[in-house]
Amino acid sequence: MGPDQARDAVSPDRLSTLHRLVPALDSLRRYTAQDARSDLAGGLSVAAVAVPQAMAYALIVGLPPEIGLYTAVVMTTVGALFSPSRQLINGPTNAISIALLGAIGAVEDPALKVQAAILMAFLVGAIQLAISFARLGDLTRYVSHSVIVGFTAGASLLLVLDQLKNLLGQGAVGDVHDHFLLRFWSSLTQGGPVHGPTLALGLATIAVVLILRWIKRRVDWPLFPEFLVVIVATAAITAVWRLDLQGVAVIGQIPPALPAPSLPRFDYQWMRDYASSALAIGLLGLLEAIAMAKVIASATRQKLDMNQQCLSEGLANMAGSFFSCMPGSGSLTRSAINQQAGARTQWSGIVSAAAVTAIVLLVAPLAHYIPRTALAALLMLTAARMVNLNDLKYHLRASRFDAVIVTTTAVSAFAISIEFCILIGVIMSFLLAVPRTGNILLTEFVQADGDHVRERLEEDPVPVRVLVFGLEGELFFGSSVSLEQHLQTIEGRVTPDTRVVVLRMKRARNPDAVGLAAIAGLVDRLQERGVHVLFCGVRPDLRKSLERSRLLQRLHADHVFLERPVRQTSTQEAMRFARRLCEANA
Repeated sequence: MGPDQARDAVSPDRLSTLHRLVPALDSLRRYTAQDARSDLAGGLSVAAVAVPQAMAYALIVGLPPEIGLYTAVVMTTVGALFSPSRQLINGPTNAISIALLGAIGAVEDPALKVQAAILMAFLVGAIQLAISFARLGDLTRYVSHSVIVGFTAGASLLLVLDQLKNLLGQGAVGDVHDHFLLRFWSSLTQGGPVHGPTLALGLATIAVVLILRWIKRRVDWPLFPEFLVVIVATAAITAVWRLDLQGVAVIGQIPPALPAPSLPRFDYQWMRDYASSALAIGLLGLLEAIAMAKVIASATRQKLDMNQQCLSEGLANMAGSFFSCMPGSGSLTRSAINQQAGARTQWSGIVSAAAVTAIVLLVAPLAHYIPRTALAALLMLTAARMVNLNDLKYHLRASRFDAVIVTTTAVSAFAISIEFCILIGVIMSFLLAVPRTGNILLTEFVQADGDHVRERLEEDPVPVRVLVFGLEGELFFGSSVSLEQHLQTIEGRVTPDTRVVVLRMKRARNPDAVGLAAIAGLVDRLQERGVHVLFCGVRPDLRKSLERSRLLQRLHADHVFLERPVRQTSTQEAMRFARRLCEANA
């Protein structure tokens, strides 16, 4: 290889960085023919479900069904390339569609509603990318899973109520600014009489799906696409018997083309109005995707990078906004189907997107006769399966913490709005979790045989000359109240006969200025009373913090005992030294 070729060659470090950024490329390094066959089976199985679901999810928001199909192509492709989860499928989801309906439902003009949905995809992607770039993905662990459980319960019921008018063949009544429950009641009582053929077709759709599910369980065929079969059947019935001329609403024409790249409509007023809703939907999307990715990882033993997953979601939504897509996330149902079908890598998502593309280009003209009542029936069935009653009961019984979050999040979906119930649940998670992270544990020890110590029991005599306490937890500003209380307890135990206070710091972590100042204050006060203060179990990182804060200068050099991986621990050394100090002061 010549000098020019050597310069042009991609270095191993750059390849490694590229593989970390695009996990799908890393999968190709070990890709086999068996992987390709498994990914093909998984991708085609997902596509069979994705087509009817994508159209239905778009109709939830009041968007043309092709918007959902575009999302199932673009978001699925981009998400598959960048997701660290090998089986997660991105695209339109039930939960995101319901939240999006609450955000842009007030837009009456159909063309403007499409533009609003596309802008929301851009804003959601921007927020998720900001979370990824700030390395805040790990903060999602502080959001209780109870938020998802509560949101799912509230959103599922709202979805059923919202689709009831389509199942009954009634018209929508009420102003878009009215509360959802008011609009639901107005549509039910003033939306016109129930349309018999529409209701019959919707109920038949539900019955046939349930029968097909029962059959596929009996014959053990878990990947049978009952949704796709029923949609094709109801469309054929509508076309043959011309039920559309008898008042059965159909979805209409779907253009047999993919969207051309275009910029979202960057309207300043819209961006201001939708900012809070975009934040709520962005957080919901991350929680939904991460929750499903963790479920898959627990079964397949994958290692997940939460910040990479946030990057994947952000890029997928951002890219979708330039191709007429609505916001989306990791799909619970399609990801489960993908895994059950045996998919092994992210390339099953690429196969799924390619299959949906082929369907859009070849079959879209035949989708004109798909009845809206059939899609409403499928959405109701999906909503019913979204709620895991056992999971809901478990979270309500597990603890007051979980019960409060589940109940508040679910009720907020009705009382306030579907998108703000997410923010309320997230804020409650932080409010309930942060105080727990700010708790410092204080343990008192007594001398056992020799120089060993053990935790003090109630029946043990109260030590006087040598007091030993252990601090455990994060020594940062959030724990200052708890830390001050414990330091007051230590100081209150000191008597005129006390000669030494030993502080075990082995499990004290990440001290900041507030925590170090509190400990320095205790040291100063005890030294003024003639009490020696010994630190033991001090790790190297804690010692550096003590040096930078000049706290070590207030102690004698031999009063600090570093943690050592040897049989004779620093606590034993400190206790031996404390005994010598007591003997010297006797």
